Amino acid sequence: MTRIDERARTRDIPASGGPRAWRGIDFVTLAVLGVAFGVMFWGWNTFLYPLFQLAVVFPPAQSLALGVWLLPAVVGGLIVRRPGAALYTELIAASVEMLIGNQWGTAVLVSGVMQGLGVEIAFALVMWRRYGVLIAMLAGACAATLELVGWEWWAYMPQYDMVWKLMALGFAVTSGVLVAGIGGWLLVRGLAATGALGAFPPGREHAARTAR
Repeated sequence: MTRIDERARTRDIPASGGPRAWRGIDFVTLAVLGVAFGVMFWGWNTFLYPLFQLAVVFPPAQSLALGVWLLPAVVGGLIVRRPGAALYTELIAASVEMLIGNQWGTAVLVSGVMQGLGVEIAFALVMWRRYGVLIAMLAGACAATLELVGWEWWAYMPQYDMVWKLMALGFAVTSGVLVAGIGGWLLVRGLAATGALGAFPPGREHAARTAR
């Protein structure tokens, strides 16, 4: 068996054909992923998020739930590794969430744009060349920051003073880092281990790590 250099086992593998050469399988896979997350959002919004709101009595701390809604962008960006992949996945998930029904109506599309753009900013900072857990954490933090500062402070928290807004931002970033960042990175690695991502860089990275 061919010996594989140790660095090849751990380095980030770029998207095939360069970061801007989208393939049909990229669009289809992210669309399926976005629909799956959109349906998951319906279950979360209907059954679990109301319980979370009841359990968290300090209003700014409810932003700890934000990471759940950031997952599509982080996961999509980690899998396809092309500019626009995070935004594309997040917008499909938000559109499905809107069509199925939710308590925020069409406003979820605004959130989808903010969240997707936040992740795109993180990947752009490293020129779409790094996809480890630290970049995933940064992506979650950027998405949470843009969502809170660019939208939720004004749409959902106009009654908060600046101290409460900053506290909500802190909780949101924490959730973005832990739930969307680390959680999304672990989810992608888990999918790669099943063989489902063989046509994408995470699948090739998994093959390189496990080669003997």
